[in-house]
Amino acid sequence: MSETPTVLWSRPENERPGTPLLVIFHGYGADEADLFSLASQLPADFTVASVRAPLQAGPGYAWFPLRNDLSYAVTAVTEAASAVELWLESVRTNHTSVSLLGFSQGMCLATSLLRHRPDNYAAVVGLSGFVVDAEGDPYFDDAAVAARKPDVFWGRDQADPVIPEFAIEATNTWMHGHVKLTKVLYTGILHGINAQEIGHVGEFLQYKVLNAVNAK
Repeated sequence: MSETPTVLWSRPENERPGTPLLVIFHGYGADEADLFSLASQLPADFTVASVRAPLQAGPGYAWFPLRNDLSYAVTAVTEAASAVELWLESVRTNHTSVSLLGFSQGMCLATSLLRHRPDNYAAVVGLSGFVVDAEGDPYFDDAAVAARKPDVFWGRDQADPVIPEFAIEATNTWMHGHVKLTKVLYTGILHGINAQEIGHVGEFLQYKVLNAVNAK
């Protein structure tokens, strides 16, 4: 993904400067339109950018191969994250802050970006996903994350049929050791999102990003 990714924006270019940016990463097999409707349900101060993943996957796209795919490697995760970082550097200066929201595999990407440069992000929202096993790859600077303790929201359903239990346990351990965690469990959403969860996400972003700026 060396070229500029396909991005859906919530506002025209001339209205973006000086706003906080929220970047949305969709899940495996979806596309940039999948979560874009969330933009209208979150605090209006944000400019929302929903990014399309680079790899074709079924009817949609993927950030990297699935873990059980023979072509999976942690370098596939870091390559996808590095490409997004390049794009982010080209737009970051327009915005007062950058926050990330990822669903499922998109949560893997969002948390991987946080683990590379934790100072670059105001907050991260992860929905129905997990953090990847870094496997010792130096891209992941978990010591810097633990030192900064960034704000992370993690929402999921304990009955999620998609994310394996070992990934949830590893994510839980990582979160408690590295971030300021807001963790909420939802019943009945399975591997999905509901209005209550989005309401909580909006409150989290308002409090942790918008109010934090106003308090300075």
